[in-house]
Amino acid sequence: MRILDSEVSKISTETARQTMDYLTIALGLLFALTLIQGWSFLSRRSKKLPPGPTPLPIIGNLHLLGDQPHKSLAKLAKTHGPLMSLKLGQITTLAISSSGMAKEVLQKQDLAFSSRSIPDAIHAHNQFQYSVVWLPVATRWRSLRKILNSNIFSGNRLDANQHLRCRKVQELIAYCRKNCQTGEAVDIGRAAFRTSLNLLSNTIFSKDLTDPYSDSAKEFKDLVWNIMVEAGKPNLVDFFPVLEKFDPQGIRRRMTIHFGKVLEMFGGLINERLDNGKSRGGNNDVLDVLLNASEETPDEIDRTHIERLCLDLFVAGTDTTSNTLEWAMAEMLKTPEKMKKAKAELAEVIGKGKAIEEADVSRLPYLRCIVKETLRLHPPVPFLIPRKVEQDVEVCGYNVPKGTQVLVNAWAIGRDETTWENALEFKPERFLESELDIRGRDFELIPFGAGRRICPGLPLAVRMVPVMLGSLLNSFDWKLGGSIAPKDLDMEEKFGITLQKANPLLAVPISL
Repeated sequence: MRILDSEVSKISTETARQTMDYLTIALGLLFALTLIQGWSFLSRRSKKLPPGPTPLPIIGNLHLLGDQPHKSLAKLAKTHGPLMSLKLGQITTLAISSSGMAKEVLQKQDLAFSSRSIPDAIHAHNQFQYSVVWLPVATRWRSLRKILNSNIFSGNRLDANQHLRCRKVQELIAYCRKNCQTGEAVDIGRAAFRTSLNLLSNTIFSKDLTDPYSDSAKEFKDLVWNIMVEAGKPNLVDFFPVLEKFDPQGIRRRMTIHFGKVLEMFGGLINERLDNGKSRGGNNDVLDVLLNASEETPDEIDRTHIERLCLDLFVAGTDTTSNTLEWAMAEMLKTPEKMKKAKAELAEVIGKGKAIEEADVSRLPYLRCIVKETLRLHPPVPFLIPRKVEQDVEVCGYNVPKGTQVLVNAWAIGRDETTWENALEFKPERFLESELDIRGRDFELIPFGAGRRICPGLPLAVRMVPVMLGSLLNSFDWKLGGSIAPKDLDMEEKFGITLQKANPLLAVPISL
């Protein structure tokens, strides 16, 4: 018995010793973390960085982002303010969450904040070296923007291509009419995506590159879709650049494959146009304009730039338009009284069931208000395109160090309760007596950005979305698929480079 007691005593003593060792290690780690956090706090104060949550070792504030970073940063801004600094892995990041701070950065100090923070995925095929989206504000960027503004998105050019857009919208209505006859639901986002893609392909190449029944066209549609998916994935390399060589998630590798296939297709279309010299100039489409420009000013734009510009246009102009239309239709179906009001306006001004033209939109104020309200609540790109400062900058008395990534949270600005009454409510009427516009002058509403980096495709978007939405509303009555009640419609968001609906909107068109 004594031997047993002795053994028990030894075990107890050993356990106590191990417990003390673990406790000492834990206390040591806690002390080290406290020192690190204290040093981070003092470092922030000594550098006069904007306020923000204290970063953890290695990961910084990454743990605070979750799967809905736009919502997480909006919530953090309520504690730390609309000008907030964070450490996302190795990357110092400035988050802007109010219209006042957005104006400071995008207007008053626009040039200082005009460079881009380039995601690793965009290094595929060195796209960042050619793309007007990612190039720094310099001679090449100015040349490409001038070409875009003068030859693609100018009022005259858009007027000349209006018949193309009208035809694509009518094809969308015809597609919905087939579903109407069979009673099948329409996947609004997919149908709008296909319409946007064909609109761009007709504008640029004078031909459709996708339809519901062609395998080759489906491949192109899937390629563009996959590019948006890969670009929207959180990438460890963007937070820890030391991992660049390893591409641990394979995002750049897959993006290289997708980019390569699209560029190969564009190269074939350009060769086809160059080989068929007689039709050159007869189409008077964007490709003609770009090829003529490359002959007249080869130092400003060459074949490679033409291919990359086309890639920019397809990637930037499809998902954003289709997502906006899907969100607008979702809001209409969720609030039937708003849909009823919109349809009444259309019936009175246009005539029930009649086609809508772009010139009609100016006579449809409530429809325009619906589009604005949709863009307020659901900006296509919630953080706009990330910016970066190339030199130390001072903003409102705080220092923003060189290399800082800048995120303008357009989603948070559009839902700011200090700006918008009943900010979370879908209420198009708020714009009926308001002069606020979406063209970058009013910083309370900047779904397309502002300043010199404002989205060049804005003039096309403000023509396309109202006509597509108005046509869908004026051609059919609509009900949700699956016997879902309007109040039960799921409005959850899926975060990516664009803000998608987490669950696709399925709606059944009904004959008027």
